[in-house]
Amino acid sequence: MKNIRNFCIIAHIDHGKSTLADRLLEYTKTVEGKDLQAQVLDDMDLERERGITIKSHAIQMKYHYKGEDYILNLIDTPGHVDFSYEVSRSIAACEGALLIVDAAQGIQAQTISNLYMAIENDLEIIPVMNKIDLPSAMPDEVEDQIVELLGCPREDILRASGKTGEGVYEILNSIVEKVPAPKGDPEAPLQCLIFDSVFNSFRGIIAYFKVVNGVIKKGDHVKFIATGKEYDADEVGVLKLTMSPRNEIRTGDVGYIISGIKTSREVRVGDTITHVARPAKDAIAGFEEVKPMVFAGVYPIDSEDFENLRASLEKLQLNDASLTFQPESSAALGFGFRCGFLGLLHMEIVQERLDREFNMDVITTVPNVSYKVYDKKGNCKEVHNPSGLPDPTLIDHIDEPYIRASVITNTSFIGPIMTLCLGKRGILLKQEYISGDRVEIHYDMPLGEIVIDFYDKLKSISKGYASFDYHIHDFRPSKLVKLDILLNGEPVDALSTLTHIDNSVTFGRRMCEKLKELIPRQQFDIAIQAAIGAKIIARETVKAVRKDVTAKCYGGDISRKRKLLEKQKEGKKRMKQIGTVEVPQKAFLAVLKLD
Repeated sequence: MKNIRNFCIIAHIDHGKSTLADRLLEYTKTVEGKDLQAQVLDDMDLERERGITIKSHAIQMKYHYKGEDYILNLIDTPGHVDFSYEVSRSIAACEGALLIVDAAQGIQAQTISNLYMAIENDLEIIPVMNKIDLPSAMPDEVEDQIVELLGCPREDILRASGKTGEGVYEILNSIVEKVPAPKGDPEAPLQCLIFDSVFNSFRGIIAYFKVVNGVIKKGDHVKFIATGKEYDADEVGVLKLTMSPRNEIRTGDVGYIISGIKTSREVRVGDTITHVARPAKDAIAGFEEVKPMVFAGVYPIDSEDFENLRASLEKLQLNDASLTFQPESSAALGFGFRCGFLGLLHMEIVQERLDREFNMDVITTVPNVSYKVYDKKGNCKEVHNPSGLPDPTLIDHIDEPYIRASVITNTSFIGPIMTLCLGKRGILLKQEYISGDRVEIHYDMPLGEIVIDFYDKLKSISKGYASFDYHIHDFRPSKLVKLDILLNGEPVDALSTLTHIDNSVTFGRRMCEKLKELIPRQQFDIAIQAAIGAKIIARETVKAVRKDVTAKCYGGDISRKRKLLEKQKEGKKRMKQIGTVEVPQKAFLAVLKLD
């Protein structure tokens, strides 16, 4: 056990952790020859295309140092703010962390929040400055920032480059020297911490775990504490590039278990595995059900695909524990699901994966957050969907979730960023200068305001320099109204949103204008209206397509022309009574990108 090292890599998005992980695998000869490709651990096509890590990945390496063989278990983590729960689970399974900072970009928001998470779990932090081969690298300034953040001596900071391989051996040596060996009692009752799970269509669900105490052997009868279910360990093993079976996994090591589990709900990330015959007294602390932040309706384009969509979402949930869904129905879109996501990037990725991996064409409604609605009697109800809002006369007040946000930026962009945050009803708490020309601004903001386009706007006004991180802070009362969109007097429930009373008129007007461009013209006029309750606040009209019925009248009496026009008018009126308006999918997506 003294020769095992468990460590994870934490960094802001795009600071080069996957590339550095490739070098570690190459230099320890874990991956050789034809298997060696860029981003070895990012095995999803989507991850490679976007250059981001979506799932945590674990892999075991062997390293020879000063005459001894060491086993290094690396857990690679995502860097985007949406996946911070994935990061927290991986951190809980480790004793050390490589904190990677880009030498050209310096410390960014996600670096700080992941670092705090690692410090809370008492991990040994090894600071690494990556990408020092870049012409735009500023090693001395970034070193100052790291020293200020960590308070470590300057000589502890390792300089490396994932691209050229410089400094990789120093990183491996310092992992062996500095990261403590796992603590645990091989004789104690078995306790294994599940930090990830994947779905295999032939073998069921495979759970990845770290053995905290005890030993797990092939064929053991085990129990998952949170769900209370019992299984036989058909196969246990360690994670190389592929899974390699072993007869037993000992204390401190990381491995996988296959026990023929078929449904995703039976494997909870953060659950504890123990023996049935000699169970552990309690589960490993520090894990919780993951809470979705953003909710949106997901509907199949063809209503017959409802069951297929359910099956696809269930399979997707196996690989993505943070996705939640429950059935709902809508007058405009038929049957579908109300899904909970961690954030907008997560929602986009789930949509893309449904399309690629399951061939599901879906319509996604406007995303919104969950509100607490209090009625006149003082009862509280959580509402995830605008259509679930009680009658306005019964509502006493509505509480909406607020976040504590921190934005790290260059001093030259402070003005536009403050304007953006204040426009989103943000409350400035404080600003502090980190080093030189970098400043951290703290805001309290409503989550509902940042759900749609805040992140994109922030990136564009700061030329990509500002980084953003947030966590849910509390619920506060606020004046929210339900904005309905009516087509020919019929409300389209999939387009209704909850919005703040100050923004409602401009938002309604913008939505009507956008829909006017997107809804195809019919044989009759279509009125697009935005309404709050019974009050119409904006209107646009899509003009009818009409045939020139008077073209055959050359000259002659006006009454002949009028007779033809009246006849056309009657026809249009009849058509309007029986005609329905199809809302194209583009219209639902356009609402997300109103600007």
